[in-house]
Amino acid sequence: MTTISCNVDLIEALTPTVNRVLLTPAQPVSFASGQYLQLCLSESDKRPFSIASIPGQSQLELHIGGAVADPYASQALAHLMQQHQLQQPVQAEIGLGNAQFRADSERPLILLAGGTGFSYIYSIAQAIAAARLDRPVFMYWGVREHSALYHADIMQAWAAQNSKYRFIPVIQNPDDSWQGRSGMVHEAVLNDFVSLEAYDIYVAGPFAMAGVVRSAFIEQGAQREHMFADAFAYI
Repeated sequence: MTTISCNVDLIEALTPTVNRVLLTPAQPVSFASGQYLQLCLSESDKRPFSIASIPGQSQLELHIGGAVADPYASQALAHLMQQHQLQQPVQAEIGLGNAQFRADSERPLILLAGGTGFSYIYSIAQAIAAARLDRPVFMYWGVREHSALYHADIMQAWAAQNSKYRFIPVIQNPDDSWQGRSGMVHEAVLNDFVSLEAYDIYVAGPFAMAGVVRSAFIEQGAQREHMFADAFAYI
């Protein structure tokens, strides 16, 4: 873990409730795809967010929900906005978590995210493409409404890079115009695979979702030692 000052370069809305934040560290930092950072609002108030970018890029990218109903995220976003307006750096602890991408494995992959947990699997997906890994990758992203698929075009382009990549968006509350998958995202995975035994599985989303996914996937053959989520350390 490294604590470092970061300039807040950009805060832009991706949806009415999700913002993209770009930070430039004062010096090069080391982390692995799938790790997270903690924004230090104060010495005693540190809030974790997945890093959506990959190592080697000059900026750190975060996807932060800004809904009033989620004060944990909205307060962090307000802190970033204030520092950006004041042209003052923020402090962050970088390189945290144990659910980083295991690039040395040769197993096919399932990447599963709910909501802004997407930022975690987005980093891993970018790392897979950058390394030109020739393994089957199934990326599932579950959201409540179609409008929440803020990077769908980017992920469709990612899937087009390699015939072994698949991007499967799943909408919980679809409108009549939606022609894709609907329902709970983890159930889409369960419907698509008779057994999950052969896969490395990476999961990000609310703690309640992570617990349900872990139990359901293990019942369908997933091996616990090949399932990765920082939430598992807390549930």
